[in-house]
Amino acid sequence: MLELKDTYELALATARSFGAEVTSPWFYLQFGVILIGAGFAFAIGAGVRSRIDMTSQAMGWPGPLRLLMRILVTSASTVAFAVLMIIARIVMSHSTWPSRSYLLAVSAKLALAWLVIRLVTSVIRNEFIVRLVSISAWFVAALSILGQLQPTIEMLDSIGIDLGGLRLTPLLLIKLGVLLAVALWLSNLASNFLEGRIRQTHDLTPSIQVLLIKLVRLLLMVFAVALVMGAVGINLSALAVFSGAVGVGIGFGLQKIVANFISGVILLADKSVKPGDLVTIGDSSGRISAMNTRYISVAAGDGREFLIPNEDLITQKVVNWTYTDKDTLVKVNFGTNYDADPRLVCKLAIEVAAASPRASLAKPPNCLLTEFADAGMKFALTFWIDSPDGMDAVKSDVMLALWDAFKREGIKVPYPVRELRIRGGALPVESTVVEVPGTL
Repeated sequence: MLELKDTYELALATARSFGAEVTSPWFYLQFGVILIGAGFAFAIGAGVRSRIDMTSQAMGWPGPLRLLMRILVTSASTVAFAVLMIIARIVMSHSTWPSRSYLLAVSAKLALAWLVIRLVTSVIRNEFIVRLVSISAWFVAALSILGQLQPTIEMLDSIGIDLGGLRLTPLLLIKLGVLLAVALWLSNLASNFLEGRIRQTHDLTPSIQVLLIKLVRLLLMVFAVALVMGAVGINLSALAVFSGAVGVGIGFGLQKIVANFISGVILLADKSVKPGDLVTIGDSSGRISAMNTRYISVAAGDGREFLIPNEDLITQKVVNWTYTDKDTLVKVNFGTNYDADPRLVCKLAIEVAAASPRASLAKPPNCLLTEFADAGMKFALTFWIDSPDGMDAVKSDVMLALWDAFKREGIKVPYPVRELRIRGGALPVESTVVEVPGTL
C-alpha cells in the first residue's frame, strides 16, 4: 500500500507542475517559437538534401567521415532545429528570466539527443533494430532531460511478483531484454568474425568447419545469456523450478527438433556427407549446398532445393556419389542386329567413349557383349568420368556419337518386328446397305 501511495503522490505532483506550466502565457510563447523553428528547420533540411549529393562529393573521403557527413545531411532538419532552439534559448535568457525559456532548452536537448542516437546507431545494419534502439534510447534521454528518469525507475521497480525466490519487476524485464539483445548482437558479431577465420583455415575439412562454426555460435549464445542473467541479478539456480517443465516439453513436443540437432552433429563429426557432395536420398538428388542445425539443403540444379531433415540421413539409405573420390562410372546399354560383327561393335564403342572429353585416361573404357536376345545382340559400354556433374549430358553425347559410328559402318540397331498370322483363310467381309428415310 505504501508503494501505491508513493506512486499516486508522484503522479499528483507531476500533474500540478504541468498544470502550473500550461497556465503561464510564456508556455504558449515558447510553444509558438518551437512550431516556427520546426517549420524553418524542415525547409532548411529539404534544401540541404536537394542541393548536396553525398554520392559524388564524398567519393574520395575516408569511410567514417563519409558516414558522418551522410548522417548530418539526412538529419539536416534535426541539426537546424537544435541550432534554432539554442539561439532562441540564448535570446530569451538575456531578455527575461531563464525559467521562461525552459521548453526551448528541453527541445534543443531532445533534438541533440536524437542526433547523437542517429550517429551511434548508424553502425547497425538492421532497419528494424535501428528504429527500436533509437526510439527506446530517445525515450530514456527524454526522461533524463525532464528529470523523471529516476522516479520512473523507482516506479517500475516497485511493482513485482515473486516466483520461486525470484522477484520479477518491469524494470528487471526491461533490463533483461535490453542487455540480452546487446549481448546476442555482440555474440553474433564475434561468431561471424570467428566463422570467417575458420573458413580461411584450409587444413580443416568442410564438415569440420561447419561443426566448429555451429559449436562456436552455440557456446557464445549460452555464454551471453548466462552473463546477462548474472548481470541483472538473476540466480540461475532460481530457474530450477522450470527445468522439469522444459524437460517434459523436450521429451514430447521437441523430440524431433532435438533428434535432428543431434543427427546434424553426428553427420558433421563422421563426415559421411559434407557440403559439395552429390547425393541421392530417396527420390531427391542434388548437391549439398548447406548443412544447418535442423536440415541439409540439397540443390537439384534446376532451381529447386530440397530441405531434408538430418534425421533422415541417419535412418535412411543415402547414395553419396563423391564420398571417397569424384570418379563416376557411366554405363551405356545398347543393341545391334545379328548381321553386325560383335568385335567391331565393341571396338567402335570403346573408341567413341575414349574420344569423350570427360572420359578418364587412367581408367580406359570397356565394352562387353552381354546377351543374345530375340531382337539382336546386347552390349554394355562402361567408362569413367572425373565427376558426376553432367553425367546425363556425357551419356547422351556418347550415345549420339555411337549412333553416327553405326551409321557410318552400316551397323543397324534392332527394333521389334511383329508378324500377324491369320489361320483359316481370309476373314469374310459383309456389305450392308443402310436405308435413310427421305432418299431415293
